[in-house]
Amino acid sequence: MATLYTILLTLHNINRWLVLLTGLWALIRSLGGVGGGKDLTPADRRPVVMFAGTVHLQLVLGLLLFALVGSQGGRVFGDAPRASFRWEHLGLGLIAAVFATLASAISKRAKGSQAPFRAAALWSGLALLTVLLMIPWWRPLLRLFS
Repeated sequence: MATLYTILLTLHNINRWLVLLTGLWALIRSLGGVGGGKDLTPADRRPVVMFAGTVHLQLVLGLLLFALVGSQGGRVFGDAPRASFRWEHLGLGLIAAVFATLASAISKRAKGSQAPFRAAALWSGLALLTVLLMIPWWRPLLRLFS
C-alpha cells in the first residue's frame, strides 16, 4: 500500500502543475477573446476543455488518496496548519471541478460572439482561484516518488 500511496501522491503532485498551466492558458485565451468580436473556435475552446479534464483527473487522484489513507487508519493532512484543512481541501477540490465543468459547458452552449468567452473566462477564473486556495503551499512544490 505504501507504494500505491507514493505513486498516487506523485501523480497528484505532477498533475497539480498541469492544472495550473492549463488553467492559466484557459483564462488567458478566454480573456483574449472578450471584447474581440470574434466567434469561439475549437482552438479557443481547447484550453478550457483541457483545464476541466486536468481538474477532474486531480479530483479523482485526490479522492483515491483520501480513501487510501483513510482506509489505512492514517490521518489525511496530518501536517496541516489547522485540523479543518483536509475538509477544506476536499470541498474546494469539488467546487473547482464544478467551476471548471461550468466553464466548459456554458461556453460551449452560449450564443453570440462574446458570451462564450465571458463564460469561459468567468468560470475558469473562479476554478483557478479555487485551485490556488486549496493547494497545500507548506508542502514540497515537486514530489517525485518520495
